[in-house]
Amino acid sequence: MSSEDMHALGCKILLGNTFHLANRPTCDLLDKCGGLHNFMQWSGNILTDSGGFQMVSLLKLAEITEQGVEFEDPKKEGSRMLLTPEKSIESQNSIGGDIIMALDDVVSSTITDMDRIKEATDRRRVRGS
Repeated sequence: MSSEDMHALGCKILLGNTFHLANRPTCDLLDKCGGLHNFMQWSGNILTDSGGFQMVSLLKLAEITEQGVEFEDPKKEGSRMLLTPEKSIESQNSIGGDIIMALDDVVSSTITDMDRIKEATDRRRVRGS
């Protein structure tokens, strides 16, 4: 869908997926273009996520630590990406998000592992204090 189509539909905001945009086209390219607004000729608002949802959707490709989450690139074997809370904000700034989200430890709503839930909850308390 083009930016023109979105405007024609009355769309005022779009979601930019930080994990995917940081991988392709990359934050370096988006910086060179002046952000996602210029890259796709979008004059509306952009909400960027933190990349944290991929901690659930790409869990098989992720290792979660106190530092952040390290992902295997699902399309490029051997390539890894470390996403820390700081890197998430830096990436969202490169993307040019008007509304940005903080990275937290996202746990699936269907998880039954209470140790994992406690770990994520404790991590939020430590980072949030």
